[in-house]
Amino acid sequence: MWEQLILSGIAIGSVYGLVALGFQITFAVSNTMNFSQGASVMVGAVLCYTLNITWGWWGAIAVPVTLVACAGLGLLVERFIVRPFAKNGSNSWLLTTIAIGIVIENVAMLTFGKEVRGYPSPLAEAPVNVLGFGVFPIEFVIPVAGMAIALALRLLFTQTLFGKALQAVSDSHSTAQLMGIPVERMVALSFAISTVLAGIAGMLIAPVANVSATMGTLLGLKAFATAIIGGLSSPWGVMVAGILYGVVESIAAGTLGGSYREIIGFAVVILVLAIRPSGLFGRMSVKKV
Repeated sequence: MWEQLILSGIAIGSVYGLVALGFQITFAVSNTMNFSQGASVMVGAVLCYTLNITWGWWGAIAVPVTLVACAGLGLLVERFIVRPFAKNGSNSWLLTTIAIGIVIENVAMLTFGKEVRGYPSPLAEAPVNVLGFGVFPIEFVIPVAGMAIALALRLLFTQTLFGKALQAVSDSHSTAQLMGIPVERMVALSFAISTVLAGIAGMLIAPVANVSATMGTLLGLKAFATAIIGGLSSPWGVMVAGILYGVVESIAAGTLGGSYREIIGFAVVILVLAIRPSGLFGRMSVKKV
């Protein structure tokens, strides 16, 4: 039983980690966050379901179309919901990103419906026997995909000119501008990447958790919690924290009951931050005066 709980926890934790990476990227590049990430998870799942299942599009077409739509959503959020407020030094983007998430969720309720729908997938239909217990193939695919995406992002940031430009913007906006880097464009692209990550997470979790207009609310909150636990200065720390959080949740639900899942999970968040305010892998910031 323990092996099964741990594997299930790694799968859901990888989803938390992907969404949390989106929080980390936008914070590093722009010092802001998109608190509608949970709604972006839902958009990825609902849109892919609509294209693939309702309209009958091939998955090879539905998935990239969904990701392009998620990227467009991220660009719109940055341009109209975040930039006008962050540019003036206001923190109102905290509220506006939450508000747009609620708007998106309610639009999905009106168009997609309030009912929960199963996403049929050959990877989630028949369990395979591993070490004497049944495991759905999707539970292997999710963490592998999550780690592959995290590695790809690492290579993007360290081995490409685009990634190095994002790193420069992350270090200093003014210095990046002096180097000729279009800071506003880089910030916008960081939001696009962030929303694409959330959309991928939504598509990965859909066959396991089903699809609904409200599926991203709690998931987005947990992803933000794991981003804080991991430390917003550490991308790998965020991913590891997501997996650890998922494992803790899974073990709590499997041993104590599903009603303890959120109690134990968020209690761990409080405990970790009480001991390590900057997160498990984060670095304390130093302000020069």
